[in-house]
Amino acid sequence: MMNEKKAHSAIALSYSETSDVAPQVKAKGKGLVAEKIIARAKEHHIPIQQDPSLVELLSQLEINETIPSELYEVVAEVFAFIYRIDKNVQDTNVKHKIL
Repeated sequence: MMNEKKAHSAIALSYSETSDVAPQVKAKGKGLVAEKIIARAKEHHIPIQQDPSLVELLSQLEINETIPSELYEVVAEVFAFIYRIDKNVQDTNVKHKIL
């Protein structure tokens, strides 16, 4: 039996309250492409959340496609997670500036 390593997958989402009806898929890929998506996110200090089930569902969408309403709740949780991380980072930066 061969020991096969499962290729990593990544999906990048984007959402603007002022111009988007719902989040859109901006990048997706497996293997090397997934690694590049993750590396770019890290370079730009974009929080990463691992959710293999959600990635599997979102990978069925095309680039620039809006997520379906069935995924609004779970994607909203991801964006809430990112918002909390961003807020914590901003609060930490303010504290450091004050001290």
